[in-house]
Amino acid sequence: MSAVGLALVGTATLAVAVKDVYRALGGRPDPHTLWSSPQYQGGSFHNPRPVRWLPRGSVRNAMREMVRAGRPRKPRGTVPLVGPAPAPTEGLHVTWFGHASSLVELDGARVLIDPMWSKRASPSQWVGPRRLHPVPHRLVDLPRLDAIVISHDHYDHLDMATVRELVRIQPAPFVVPLGVGAHLRAWGVPKARIVELDWYEQAQVSSLRITATPAQHFSGRAFTRNTTLWASWVLERKRRRVFYSGDTGYCDAFADIGRDYGPFDLTLIQIGAYATSWPDIHMTPEEGVATHLDVRGGLFVPVHWGTFVLAPHGWAEPVERVLRAAGEQGVRVAVPRPGQRIDVSAPPELVPWWRPLVRGGAGSL
Repeated sequence: MSAVGLALVGTATLAVAVKDVYRALGGRPDPHTLWSSPQYQGGSFHNPRPVRWLPRGSVRNAMREMVRAGRPRKPRGTVPLVGPAPAPTEGLHVTWFGHASSLVELDGARVLIDPMWSKRASPSQWVGPRRLHPVPHRLVDLPRLDAIVISHDHYDHLDMATVRELVRIQPAPFVVPLGVGAHLRAWGVPKARIVELDWYEQAQVSSLRITATPAQHFSGRAFTRNTTLWASWVLERKRRRVFYSGDTGYCDAFADIGRDYGPFDLTLIQIGAYATSWPDIHMTPEEGVATHLDVRGGLFVPVHWGTFVLAPHGWAEPVERVLRAAGEQGVRVAVPRPGQRIDVSAPPELVPWWRPLVRGGAGSL
């Protein structure tokens, strides 16, 4: 190919990449549809109390920590994955796919949480945090879903390519916080398949009751922040209850959730991507255990760790700290391999599968 031809191909490739990045930014919520929310004031959503969501210099300080830290932030070998298996029709089960992506099965009713199947947590698949392990199951291998729940609009939780594929192969509605529907509509999700909820609002989806509950976080996919809401979630079917924290700092709302909606058979709680530079928007592992106790949880499955490098801590440090704190509090913990289905009523014996992948052993705390 001539130099001119190569230049034309390169220009066309760049144009497609730029177009995809622009599309991945999503849509703009209509403010007129948000004004009734108590969380929406002055053109943006707010936490109940002031939050240092990214204090001045925090990103720079975190990057400095990541460069200087001696702790390994990636596994030194291949993360063990578990492939798909026949879906159960009874009982409460959870499958963790990595990061926050999880499948909860309540007596045959299935909820997919924060599905993120792309290689990078970024608007571009050329730059940004890259997966440390493959997704253990293909989207086409998932059973028929009843609902797809999104906690907020950050790239590691709301992924355009994954959403568009799910629209094509699954009939389930998307249950999302206020404003997030604008992103989905921009990506071709039919309006009839989008359910937007404010905190404490509920939706009845098939045999499931899904409730949006508070979290302490922020939102935004570009330079404008907090035009969409963030949430934790309560999933209920008959007598079974599941709590998912979403991304959050530790806050008083969790005790209220435990009082009003608990106890929970299962909690899925964020434990990773914390840093001293942003203490209010992501929990430490110890705060994750405290949240589990606040909401009156039964089995604790930690999520939001091990898949992307998003903070300066060691790769397996979050799970090691969780196990230590949970042991001190008498909390039952299951740490599945990515793709492994857990029976909540009879969780397997805990096997620290991550330790052989850490230099220095035991998470390199």
